[in-house]
Amino acid sequence: MNDRYDAGHGGGQEGPYEIVGYDEYGRPVYRQAPAQQQTYDPYAQPGQQTQHAQQEYGYDPYGTGGQQPSAPYDPYANYGTGRQAPVPPQGAYDTAQQAPVPPQSPQSPYDPYAAAGGQPQARVAEQTARIPQQAGPREEPEGPGAAGPAEPGAAGPEYHTEEFAFVEEPDGDSEDVIDWMKFTENRTERREEARRRARARAVALVVVLALVAVGGIGYLWYAGKLPGMSSSDSTTGGTTAAGAQKRDVIALHLHDTDGGSTSTALLVNNTTTQQATTVLLPNSLALTGDDGSVTTLAKSVDDDGPDATQDALDSVLGTAIEGTWRLDTPYLQNLVDLVGNIEVDTDADVPDPDAEDDKDAAVLVHKGEKQTLSGKMAVAYATYQASGEAQDAQLERFGQVVHGVLRKLSSDAQAATTTVQTLGMILDPPLTDKDLGSFLASLADLAKGGDHKTALLPVQDDGTLSTEDSSGVVKDVLGGTAKSPDEDAAVSVSVQNASGDKNNTAKVRITLVNGGFAFVEGGTASAAQATSEVLYADAADKENATEVAKTLGLPTSTVAKGDVSANARVSVVLGQDYEPAS
Repeated sequence: MNDRYDAGHGGGQEGPYEIVGYDEYGRPVYRQAPAQQQTYDPYAQPGQQTQHAQQEYGYDPYGTGGQQPSAPYDPYANYGTGRQAPVPPQGAYDTAQQAPVPPQSPQSPYDPYAAAGGQPQARVAEQTARIPQQAGPREEPEGPGAAGPAEPGAAGPEYHTEEFAFVEEPDGDSEDVIDWMKFTENRTERREEARRRARARAVALVVVLALVAVGGIGYLWYAGKLPGMSSSDSTTGGTTAAGAQKRDVIALHLHDTDGGSTSTALLVNNTTTQQATTVLLPNSLALTGDDGSVTTLAKSVDDDGPDATQDALDSVLGTAIEGTWRLDTPYLQNLVDLVGNIEVDTDADVPDPDAEDDKDAAVLVHKGEKQTLSGKMAVAYATYQASGEAQDAQLERFGQVVHGVLRKLSSDAQAATTTVQTLGMILDPPLTDKDLGSFLASLADLAKGGDHKTALLPVQDDGTLSTEDSSGVVKDVLGGTAKSPDEDAAVSVSVQNASGDKNNTAKVRITLVNGGFAFVEGGTASAAQATSEVLYADAADKENATEVAKTLGLPTSTVAKGDVSANARVSVVLGQDYEPAS
């Protein structure tokens, strides 16, 4: 078929194009007839002479008759379909049928939207290639009565969602949102971590409090201070607790340089219970020497010296004395003056020992509460023992002076050491100035806090210790065990020398110890006695008294029942008839 189409007349005639089909909009699709080999140039400039211009039947889709066509109208320019829809030329809407668009050929692409002058079609292809594929507008009716251009106010073409392509643009606030979410997440994690740490601390605190409570109860039980548990309980737990406590003990001997008497006390610092105690020891306390002889505390201090006395006290009391402090009365006077006087609740009026006679004796220390004592007054009060008064009263006064000194002494170890060094005393080894100063400072600290007390060791008439009476001091304060005389122990023999020869005392001592007896020093009689005596108080000791007489070479007639020294089972009075063994 060789039908031609003349756009200028609005009808189909024979020409170089033939209809090969219809597109999706119902428009005819043309192709160039094979017989024609010319190239179609719809935008050739006027006056240009080409091979196609020489043909009378050239195709002019705009019907301009060789005039330059106007800019083409493209109602679908913004909605690319991937291929170009037919575009009516100028005046096309005046005809009853839309003008067909010549098909594009690969050799000569058809660009109906090119500007006058013929822009390269590659540029159009580059621009249209970026337009996504979209569906074309709805189909318009063709033929006579076809609608012309849209009137103002008329409904525009209908579009569908699939006709558009949406591109998600980055939001400027998205990073801020992400940062906020990270911050919120981190803050939540920190809160959870803080809660976990708080719970861990709470658990740790509960555990610590529980351990402290258990430890406190255990300590009270160990120290025997739980309610209903006395320190003097005879149970194993109570005894072990008292014995296991740590104590520092120093023996203090006060020597009266004027009267010649001595007073002894044990200064105890219980570092476990933080309690200080001054234990007063009566001079009548019976001690046993290394040679088995029995003596009193007073005689041991004067005759045997500090070391032997310390060992004897450890043996009888079951304690461990670390050192001995010999304090003569002049040093006590200087010590009180150095600490700045002391306050004591005195229990007696004490006369001035420097008075010439009793009638003119003035009262140096008055009886009363909170009496301020100087060094001289403190010495007079500590050594005072009224006529007919037991030594225990004098020991109590000595203890009061010691307590007053501790309350005024510095609690600083260095300062207390300086005070001790200022006194200029010569201490018995192994005690040193520094050791004594530190020890006294610790006692002073406890005394100022109300943790210092004074206790008197109860001693029986014979100088021995009663387990029942002395257990409160020996076991609880000293942590030792009172030792009562054993039934199989050597018989103690008290010897008083009335022979007129002082050397006989030492000779008798050697003889009795070698004979298996315990020697007890009885002193020297004021007057000589012609006949010796061997006395016993208990009938059970009559045989022992007879053996003592035979050992000393005395006749059995000298054995009789009578008064015996308190710290011995047999008493011997050496007369002038005594002849020591050769």
